[in-house]
Amino acid sequence: MPARKKGSEVPVPDPSWKGLYAAGSLSALVFVILVIVPLALVFAVPQPSAGGGAALLGYIASNKVVYLVELICFVGLSVPALVVFLALPLALKHLDRTPAALGALLGISSEVIALAVGSSPQSLHGGLVLLSDRFAAAGTEAQRVAFSTAAEGLMASTNAVSWAGILTAAGILVLSLAMRKGLFHKAVAWIGIATGALGIVSEALRPLAGMGYIVYGLLLPAWFVLVGLKLFALRR
Repeated sequence: MPARKKGSEVPVPDPSWKGLYAAGSLSALVFVILVIVPLALVFAVPQPSAGGGAALLGYIASNKVVYLVELICFVGLSVPALVVFLALPLALKHLDRTPAALGALLGISSEVIALAVGSSPQSLHGGLVLLSDRFAAAGTEAQRVAFSTAAEGLMASTNAVSWAGILTAAGILVLSLAMRKGLFHKAVAWIGIATGALGIVSEALRPLAGMGYIVYGLLLPAWFVLVGLKLFALRR
């Protein structure tokens, strides 16, 4: 049964999960850091030109550390997101169990899929690092063309529709619908609803999303910050 405040009939989150709330709060912070670091590198370090696979492989060979940091951060942020998508539904289940359970299912499934396929935005893929090494060591033009063509195939797959991203946005949308019933400020709930709805469209139409994807990329860490702050308060 959900805990209740003394002298009140308003249920409050189960305090026995305060350790998980604390872990969720810390994980939300880690998630945001893992978003900020590669974004900072994007603006601080020259990025590859739009010259296709050959240009990208040459860029990776010359900036391998930067590329690997971006890849690890964007793929690795699924780990703290998993903890947040576990902690948040437990904080919301006293309000409405159905969206809390569905949100947990969607969110956790999305991050598991993202880790399994190495899903990330931009042209980030572990296989491109290996191809860049072989491209740099190629002795003939035919070999370089072959590696460049393979790289363009991987680039196309990473920039295509992301089902993991769609499920993440759907999880945020469903959980934010539950937030409207209490615990979180309604403004936070509506930010989450906007983030989830825009995220579903942006991920489904990633090649065409343009500015919409950039706005979603800003709303996503903002939502995690707001959720993390509330989970931090709930740990007490």
